[in-house]
Amino acid sequence: MTVISSAFAQSAAAGPESGLLSFLPLILMFGVLYFLAIRPQMKRQKEHKAMVEALQKGDEVIASGGLLGKISKINESYITLEVAEMGDKPVEVVLQRAAVQSLLPRGTLKETR
Repeated sequence: MTVISSAFAQSAAAGPESGLLSFLPLILMFGVLYFLAIRPQMKRQKEHKAMVEALQKGDEVIASGGLLGKISKINESYITLEVAEMGDKPVEVVLQRAAVQSLLPRGTLKETR
């Protein structure tokens, strides 16, 4: 004759509801992670993409390496930044559009030179 302990019998009687309740903390942690980390990062990426697509010739920008310049040429993949002037000739650097970190207000570069 086998005797089943009362604790085992109660846990077996609880059924699938207890299994679902054990995953509840994991589900809650994922929800918190989504709203505190994933969602804001996706929003920043969307804003950056919109800013890069709206770039125009003459905009003053900061590149991801800290380089400041004025856009002199622009195409679908690359921009040409005028970073300085050597006599009559401008010093230009070619960058990928995605390398633009932020857009500066017009006239900012005149104040820094």
